[in-house]
Amino acid sequence: MTAPVLETRHVVRDYHVGGGMFGKARVVHAVKDASLKVERGKTLAIVGESGSGKSTLARILTMIDAPTAGELLIEGEAVDIRRHGVGKDLRRKVQMVFQNPYGSLNPRQKIGDVLAEPLAINTTMSAAERRERAQQMLRKVGLGPEHFNRYPHMFSGGQRQRIAIARALMLNPSLLVLDEPVSALDLSVQAQILNLLADLQDEFQLTYVFISHDLSVVRYIADDVMVMYLGDVMEQGTREEVFANPQHPYTRQLFAATPRADVDHIRARLAKRAAVPA
Repeated sequence: MTAPVLETRHVVRDYHVGGGMFGKARVVHAVKDASLKVERGKTLAIVGESGSGKSTLARILTMIDAPTAGELLIEGEAVDIRRHGVGKDLRRKVQMVFQNPYGSLNPRQKIGDVLAEPLAINTTMSAAERRERAQQMLRKVGLGPEHFNRYPHMFSGGQRQRIAIARALMLNPSLLVLDEPVSALDLSVQAQILNLLADLQDEFQLTYVFISHDLSVVRYIADDVMVMYLGDVMEQGTREEVFANPQHPYTRQLFAATPRADVDHIRARLAKRAAVPA
């Protein structure tokens, strides 16, 4: 049986916070007991409000932070960055796409160089091969060769997110962790990026962990859903199970508070807005 691309077993992440001159030091339990599995080509959505622990868990999954306790496995291989660090082969398997692409792009670096840089660091490709690969990936995300020598400030928010996705794919990763990748975008652009992610997943058999505060957005892209609150996993299940019959009161509360923002409803809202006379 093929191992899941990603698995965690009872992952815990604690932070020790100093109390200052008069306060008492305390421990913040950011992630309390998170176990999950994601099969190849599937999408797990981790949903919750700010402070739920979902972004802390994302940092563990991308090997930025080590868990306080528990296990992380990538393609069946146990990962312990405290003892062994993160080698190039392991780093290539997992990439991250952030909410704010402009913040993760060097404003002084041309887009072509941004895309080619991971290849220069992690492969033995020649400059010509890196350039060809970067141009190919630009086309995959809906941009063209004319964008190769432009700077980040010359692009819209949606285009920058496409560039961030392209950069994440340069090393042919098995897993993409996407932390709120569409929440800063306009509704119509959200739909475009969600469709792009779905197309890329089909083409490259990518595995996604999709971090979001919005249950409605993940309705379109997720296969499975994990709901978090204050570091605890409240509920886990398939998309159909969670959306059709949410079991936990917190999940039902999220449904009630979140506007419908899946692709079909985005299009319907845009059409309704366009029909209103100026």
